[in-house]
Amino acid sequence: LSKEFSSTSSTTAIGTVTSRVTRNGNVVVEKNLLNHEDLAGDRGMIDDLFDETYQEKEGPKPPLRYVWRNIILMSLLHLGALFALTLIPSAKIQTLAWALLCFLVSALGITAGSHRLWSHRSYKATLPLRIFLTIANSMAFQNDIYEWVRDHRVHHKFSETDADPHNAMRGFFFSHIGWLLVRKHPDVIEKGQKLDLSDIKADKVVMFQRRYYKPSVVLLCFTLPAVVPWYFWDESIVTSFFIPAILRYTIGLNATWLVNSAAHMFGNRPYDQNINPRENPLVSLGALGEGFHNYHHTFPYDYSTSEFGWRFNLTTAFIDLMCLLGLASDRKKVSKEVILARKMRTGDGSHKSG
Repeated sequence: LSKEFSSTSSTTAIGTVTSRVTRNGNVVVEKNLLNHEDLAGDRGMIDDLFDETYQEKEGPKPPLRYVWRNIILMSLLHLGALFALTLIPSAKIQTLAWALLCFLVSALGITAGSHRLWSHRSYKATLPLRIFLTIANSMAFQNDIYEWVRDHRVHHKFSETDADPHNAMRGFFFSHIGWLLVRKHPDVIEKGQKLDLSDIKADKVVMFQRRYYKPSVVLLCFTLPAVVPWYFWDESIVTSFFIPAILRYTIGLNATWLVNSAAHMFGNRPYDQNINPRENPLVSLGALGEGFHNYHHTFPYDYSTSEFGWRFNLTTAFIDLMCLLGLASDRKKVSKEVILARKMRTGDGSHKSG
């Protein structure tokens, strides 16, 4: 594995590859074989790389066990979001701007935080940035960072199998929201328990959030977004609660879920046509750059989750800004030579048409 460092040593370009045949579910795939030991030395983990040795158990699938509490709460949440839409015409412009700001901050807590930083270790963040991303993550309310990372690493390691928490082979609805409304498949639990999460357990900021997650969510996801418009510009308490808190939260959830559903089903596959994840620019717009999913599952260690820099990718711009300010460093980036070689070998040819 060769590396090329920028003059500031803030970006690592991953260079040389060989190839071998692996298996993704029932599909035999020719994969790039990176020197994973060197890569693990850089990131401290390799549990986001697909495990071709996993085999689904034979026999009937376990019966669905509904989580009625989640079904009721998610139904009420989406009904509340629909009601919030009727309040938009009467809302003050400051309230709408505040709701957008809360959406962007909370989204970065997922995309730049629990995803690219903690799940994939694709860049390094200083303590102040980690604290900010943890606060933003609690505002997003999509499970605490520790649990989010565990489920996401399992998703990558066992993608589109029974051990994948939101296995897209089970359909759009399941991969979008249904996986949260039923008990996890036993393989998801089993494989999640076997992951090495020592890097996450060693992060005191992450473990502090886990310890105080529920009060942090009440404060940051619901109370703060609702109180600010009511207190500072005399917005009605109903509008203050339903637009910056409920509607913003619901949109944020669905933007993330679309990465699991739409970006696994709709779009082209210029990097690896043998896996489900797709390139979906519309999902990238809503999820701040997370819709370049064929690229991301092919190269999960790339901090940008895309080869196109800032295009439809606000999260990459944010991380680059943090590097400029000295708050982030050591961004992992796949070299252009490796990307082109992979396109030519396993892509669907769509890169030729732009």
